[in-house]
Amino acid sequence: MTQDLARSLHDKAAEGTGGWWRSAVIYQVYVRSFADSNGDGIGDLPGIRSRLPYLAGLGVDALWLTPFYASPQADAGYDVADYRAVDPLFGDLSDADDLVRDAHRHGLRVIVDVVPNHTSDEHAWFQEALAARPGSAARTRYHFRPGRGEGGHLPPNDWESVFGGPAWTRLEDGDWYLHLFDSRQPDLNWENEEVRAEFESILRFWLDLGVDGFRVDVAHGMVKAPGLPDIGQSEQATMIGSQRLPFFDQDGVHGIHRSWRRLIDSYAGERVAVAEAWTPDPGRLALYVRPDELHQAFNFHYLTAEWDAEALRAVIDESLATAGSVGAPCTWVLSNHDVQRHVTRYGGGQAGLRRARAASLLMLALPGSAYVYQGEELGLPEVLDLPDEVRQDPSFFRANGQEGLRDGCRVPLPWSGERAPYGFGSGPSWLPQPSEWRELSVEAQDGDPRSTLELYRAALRLRHELPGLGDGTMTWLDAPAGVLALARPGFVCTANTTADVAELPVPGRPVVSTAAVEFTGGKVRLPADSCVWWAV
Repeated sequence: MTQDLARSLHDKAAEGTGGWWRSAVIYQVYVRSFADSNGDGIGDLPGIRSRLPYLAGLGVDALWLTPFYASPQADAGYDVADYRAVDPLFGDLSDADDLVRDAHRHGLRVIVDVVPNHTSDEHAWFQEALAARPGSAARTRYHFRPGRGEGGHLPPNDWESVFGGPAWTRLEDGDWYLHLFDSRQPDLNWENEEVRAEFESILRFWLDLGVDGFRVDVAHGMVKAPGLPDIGQSEQATMIGSQRLPFFDQDGVHGIHRSWRRLIDSYAGERVAVAEAWTPDPGRLALYVRPDELHQAFNFHYLTAEWDAEALRAVIDESLATAGSVGAPCTWVLSNHDVQRHVTRYGGGQAGLRRARAASLLMLALPGSAYVYQGEELGLPEVLDLPDEVRQDPSFFRANGQEGLRDGCRVPLPWSGERAPYGFGSGPSWLPQPSEWRELSVEAQDGDPRSTLELYRAALRLRHELPGLGDGTMTWLDAPAGVLALARPGFVCTANTTADVAELPVPGRPVVSTAAVEFTGGKVRLPADSCVWWAV
């Protein structure tokens, strides 16, 4: 494998900053919805491999692949039955090896998901626990407890599943087991040394295969508060990300992450780990990216900010300050496989698309690293009218936990053609694609200077060409109400978040814009909901 040569590509980000990941743009591939190579309607690893030239041409630095491990697919692969095997839906282990090698030849790094909070109920450990008796050693790898009340018929505490309903399921022998997600995803007990040793072995397995790092699923969830205390109120999923909970963001998770950082740092090639961590505030999030912990953490506080200059500036300032306090870069994100696509979140239709394009250009101008969710470079909206009979998200079937809407952001990508599946594969896709997506396909947008695809290509190319972008510093400039203006070395970004035209002095030479601007008398008129990059 020519890894040394491949990793020298796309490395402007690492020059003088101490790590490629501090400036990288990382593209999230939702494996089952990216590209289908065998006509079964489900995306797979060979399909991703066939589209690597597209991703390299887009200008991203790395890929993050959602789980492709052996799984009964109760939660789209986040219920893992074997962490060292590829599910036949997606290929086999040789396909994973080929994909990593080929990605490196294209100058792309590969980050894979690791799911340490829970396993599938079909994992060998849980099957062993089911066959064992209450109190047995096999059950100590998970959270088994006797129930409360007469005959133990009540759950051990009042915790609720993130997907809705209780977080406990009772077995016929009377024991209850904890599952913060679906009942087919039992939570592991990270106080058990065997669990810790197993996951270090799993990390080594994939690092030895050549992956460049891990996205740590539910990085905030592995450790539970001692005694598993009650919370005392319902609708607990609405509290995630705003309050500390006894099952999330416990201080004990940081010891696990420090041990993983030591392991990852023992491998050559600047391997990394990024935390999916929902915390009450950016200060708590910064703890996950201290110098001896994980390299990055998704900035969900930015994702949830309104398209409003004042709100965005507050989140940006707080994020930069808290990440900078521990020497970490900020990591910006607008969409992923668990949240509504930002075209729709910003209002939908043409107005939502305008704001989404402007928000994306603003995000790519900020100091640090950015994540792009597949299809956002096409301006895809959320699919809001999926029939109930095609939905597969377990949160939809469990009292609308997480609003029950995650299938809408997971609809397979449109690549080409006039009718579904739009080049995704040769047969019907696992979720139906809207007819209007023929106008949003890669083929339809390719070469159109007004398209969202070409906007992303231009912005990502400039991130590599302009020395002031990526990791580094920024300064706010004076601007009219509702407008953000930020300066970086040799560069200015202006974003108008209002519904009206805004006027300000010309900052420099426009190099990319989400909408046409007008110049008059030394001033520039910024259209509503627009963003412009200027070379100074």
